[in-house]
Amino acid sequence: MSRLIVISNRVSRPNKSGNQGGLAVALAQALRESRGTWIGWSGEITDNFTGHIGFYEDDGVKTATIDLEEQDVDEYYNGYANKTLWPLFHFRIDLAEYARDFEGGYNRVNQRFADTTAPLIEPEDVIWVHDYHMIPLGQMLRDRGHRNKMGFFLHIPWPPTRLLVSLPHHSKLVSTLFAYDVVGFHTEEWLESFRHYAEREMGGTVNGDFITVGGRTIQAVACPIGINAKEFAEAAESEVAQNMLRQIRASLQDRSMIVGVDRLDYSKGLEERFNGYARFLKDHPDQHRKVLLTQIAPPSRGEVESYQQIRAALDSLAGRINGEYSDVDWTPIRYVNQGYPRDKLAGIYRSARIGLVTPLRDGMNLVAKEYVAAQDPEDPGVLILSRFAGAAMQLKDALLINPYSPEEMSDAILRALAMPLDERKRRWRAMMDSVEKQDISWWRQCFTGRLMAVDRDTARVEPEAADG
Repeated sequence: MSRLIVISNRVSRPNKSGNQGGLAVALAQALRESRGTWIGWSGEITDNFTGHIGFYEDDGVKTATIDLEEQDVDEYYNGYANKTLWPLFHFRIDLAEYARDFEGGYNRVNQRFADTTAPLIEPEDVIWVHDYHMIPLGQMLRDRGHRNKMGFFLHIPWPPTRLLVSLPHHSKLVSTLFAYDVVGFHTEEWLESFRHYAEREMGGTVNGDFITVGGRTIQAVACPIGINAKEFAEAAESEVAQNMLRQIRASLQDRSMIVGVDRLDYSKGLEERFNGYARFLKDHPDQHRKVLLTQIAPPSRGEVESYQQIRAALDSLAGRINGEYSDVDWTPIRYVNQGYPRDKLAGIYRSARIGLVTPLRDGMNLVAKEYVAAQDPEDPGVLILSRFAGAAMQLKDALLINPYSPEEMSDAILRALAMPLDERKRRWRAMMDSVEKQDISWWRQCFTGRLMAVDRDTARVEPEAADG
C-alpha cells in the first residue's frame, strides 16, 4: 500500500480520551494502515520562521508540524482563510474582506508548507490535502517537481459563480485546483457549482466526473462525509453519557429539551435560531414551562471582529428572550459557551426531544448525524434540520426548514413536540440507516479509492495559472 501524506491547516494527534473528531479518527486510521504522516501547523507562534519540523508519533500516527510567525497567522489564517474565503464560500459576501496583505500571506504560508513538505515526500506517496486553507498547495508541490497522486477535499461549500467572481484573482486560485488528480466536495450542489465555474469562467468541458481545462483533466466528485456511527451510538450507552442523561433529565423536571450544538459562527444561524424559538414562545403560550432550548456554542476565532460581534449579539438576544419569557422556576434558554467531550455530548443529544440544527449554509454539519446516532431506538427524538446544510441531502426524514423563517421554525418545533412515537421511530430509522451506511470509513474509502486508482503516467501537463 502506498504511503499516505495528509496535509491540513492543523494536525490532530491521537489522545487517550477518545474525544477526537470523526475526521481525525478516520485519517488516523488511514495513516496507521499506510505508515503515513499528517503534516500541518503546530498552532504555535515563532519569532522567525525557520522551516523546522517537529516530528511526533502517537498511537501509531506520525505527525509533522511547523511553527508560523505572528504575521503569517494574521494574514493567512485570521485574514485570507477566515476573513475572505470562509465568509465568501458561505455566501456571506457582505462579510468578506479583501486585502492584498491577506492574499500575500496566504500564498506565502502555502509556499512555506510546500518548501517544508517537499523533502518528506517519496515518489510513491499519495498526497491528500484538506480544506480552504491549502487550495494552492498542490500546484506549489507540482512546481517543485512532484508527480505523485494528489487529491484535495473541500470541507465547506463551494459558492455559486456569481459570488466567487467577486474574489480578486479568483481564476488564479481556482486554476491551482487543476494541479490535483481528484477534487472532492460533500454534496452534488457544491460539485455542480464548481463545474459551472470551470465551464463559464475557465472555458472547461465536463464529461461525467471529469473536468478538462486547457491540457489538464481532473476528477471532481461528491463524497459526503460521515461519522463513526457505531462508536457514537455506543458512546450514548456509556456510563459517562448515561450519567449526563440522568443529570439533565433531573434538571428538566419533565420538560422537553431542544438542543443545539454549534461552534460560535455566523454561518450556523444562531441568531435566526433564537428568533425562531422566540416566535414559538410567542405563538404558543400554552407551551411555556413545558420546553426549553439548550444552546451549546463554544467560542471560536475570537481575534476576528465578526466573531466578536456574533457573540455579543447572541448574549444580548438570549438575555432579552429570557427576560421576556422566564418565570421564577423556568428559563426558556440555557446558553452555554463551552464545549463538551464526545461521550458527554452523546448523553446531551439523547436527553433532547428535539435536535435543532439550522445553519444558514454548511458544507455538511456532522452535529445532525451525531444527534441521530445518539438516539434511543425505542424513544428517539426529532431532528429539525436546515435545508441549506449539506446533511439535508442525506437526512431527508428530518423536518427540513428554511432557517431564515421564524414561522417555519416555530411550526416545526410544535410538530416535533407533538409527533407520535411510531412516526419518530420511522423517521429515525431511515436517517440512522443513512448515517450507518455512509459513515466516516465509507467517506474515506469513497475518496481515496478514486485517488489510488489514478494513473499518473497518463496525466497531462498542468496548465499555467490564469489571472482573474
